[in-house]
Amino acid sequence: MLKVYTYAKCSTCRKAVKFLRDHKIEFKELPIRETPPSLPELKQALKSKDGQMRALFNTSGNDYRALGLSTKLPAMSDAEALNLLTGNGNLVKRPFAVDNEICLVGFDEEAWKTALV
Repeated sequence: MLKVYTYAKCSTCRKAVKFLRDHKIEFKELPIRETPPSLPELKQALKSKDGQMRALFNTSGNDYRALGLSTKLPAMSDAEALNLLTGNGNLVKRPFAVDNEICLVGFDEEAWKTALV
């Protein structure tokens, strides 16, 4: 089943959930702040983004800025960066949707249609 990690106050997450409901796609919604994606899920996402670690980060978030990740991230190993993401759901770009075959980071309606409909 598709797992969708969201943040209740995020308008983009609400759009993604509405999209899923409108298309009658079964999913399980999880709060991203309290239960960040697992390490295997993040590795799957990294692979789907062709190894572009920055694509997994919520670069406009307060935590990203507070940790100075715009300058630190390029020097981090994948293991260090993934460890940060598994420990802090605020750092993960949302919505984050994953199942055994699909991984979608952020909401792009056309990409979600292609992958899910």
